[in-house]
Amino acid sequence: MTAARRPLASHRRIVIKIGSALLVDRKTGLRAQWLDAICADIAALKGKGINVLVVSSGAIAMGRTVLDLPAGALKLEESQAAAAVGQIALARAWSESLSRDGIVAGQILLTLGDTEERRRYLNARATINQLLKIGAVPIINENDTVATTEIRYGDNDRLAARVATMTSADLLILLSDIDGLYTAPPHLDPEARFLDIIPAITPEIEAMAGGAASELSRGGMRTKIDAGKIATGAGCSMIIASGKTEHPLRAIEEGVRSSWFAPSGTPVTARKTWIAGQLQPAGELFVDEGAENALGTGKSLLPAGVRRIEGNFHRGDTVAIVGMDGREIARGLASYDAEEARQIIGRKSGEIEAILGYAGRAAMVHRDDLVMTASARRKTKKDLKEDAAHA
Repeated sequence: MTAARRPLASHRRIVIKIGSALLVDRKTGLRAQWLDAICADIAALKGKGINVLVVSSGAIAMGRTVLDLPAGALKLEESQAAAAVGQIALARAWSESLSRDGIVAGQILLTLGDTEERRRYLNARATINQLLKIGAVPIINENDTVATTEIRYGDNDRLAARVATMTSADLLILLSDIDGLYTAPPHLDPEARFLDIIPAITPEIEAMAGGAASELSRGGMRTKIDAGKIATGAGCSMIIASGKTEHPLRAIEEGVRSSWFAPSGTPVTARKTWIAGQLQPAGELFVDEGAENALGTGKSLLPAGVRRIEGNFHRGDTVAIVGMDGREIARGLASYDAEEARQIIGRKSGEIEAILGYAGRAAMVHRDDLVMTASARRKTKKDLKEDAAHA
C-alpha cells in the first residue's frame, strides 16, 4: 500500500476518539454546541454507509465539574466518584445529540481486562458488532468507576486503538487539542516541523512524542504513538487531528492539516492482533542477536536464544520478547511457565525432556503465537565483516 491518504467516505468502519478538553470546559461543563456539531458529522458519515464508533473521554472531567471538585490531581476514589456522576451525564448528552439525526446511541464501558483476556475480548467485540449491525453508534469509555491504577488503560488513545483492532476498523481518528505530529513539541521548539504523512512508526517517530498536556487529559503524544503502533500493525490507518474547530470530521474531509499514519501492508491475523495489542505482558524474555535475526525471518523463539527471563508468567500468558539492549522486538504466548522456562534458557530444544522430565514444545514461543512489534536487528554482510574486523 502506498503512503497516500484516502477520503473518509472510502472507509468501511471508523473509530473516533474524542479528548476530554474538547467535550468539557473546566468552568462551564459540557460544550453542547461542539457536541451537536460532531454528531452532525457522524450522521453524515453514517448516511454514506459507514459504521462509526466513538471512544469518548470526558466522564471524569464532566463529573468533577458537576461536583465542583477543586483543580489539580484527584485521588483514585475521587476520580471514580467523578466518573460515576460524569458517565450518566455524558451518556445522556451523546444520546440526546445523536437522536436529533435519528441515531440511537449505545453505551459500552470497558476495563483493561475486557480486552486483555481473550474470552472477555470476544464477548465485548460481539456486543459492539451487534450494535453496529442494528445501526446504533457505540459510545465507548473506560469504566473508571471500577478500574484501579494497576488495571487501567490510563488513557483513551490506546483504548481506542484496541477498539479499532477488535472491531476490524480500517480508520482510527484521534481528535484532541493538537493538529498532528511534529518533529518536536511546537510550543518548545519554534523549528519543529509538522509531519503530514507517516509511512511507518519508526524509533525516530517514537522519539518525537511528548508528554501529557492538561489535567483534563491523561493522554499526550506518547500515548497517541502507542495507539498508532497497535492500530497500524493491524492494518488500520490512523489520523491525529485537532478537534478545536466545530465539525472536525468535515474539516478533515475538506483537507485541514492533520497527520496520517499508513497502515501495515501486511496486517496480522485476528489472533496476532490481540497478542500485539496487549498492554501488560506478564513477563519479558531477553534474547541474543542470533535469536533477533531468527525472529526477523519469521522463525520461532527457541530456548537456546533466550538469555534472561523476568516476571512470573504461566503457559499461554503474553510475554514481551526484548533485545539485550532493552528494545521490545515482539510479543507472543509463552509455551512454558516462568519457572520451567528459566530451567531451559540457553539450552538446545533436544535437551528439554531431560531437564523438565517431559517432552514439551521445542519453541519457547512458537511463531504461530508470535507477532513482531518492532523491527528485529538483522545483520548485513557488511555488519558481519565489521564485526570480524573488530574481533
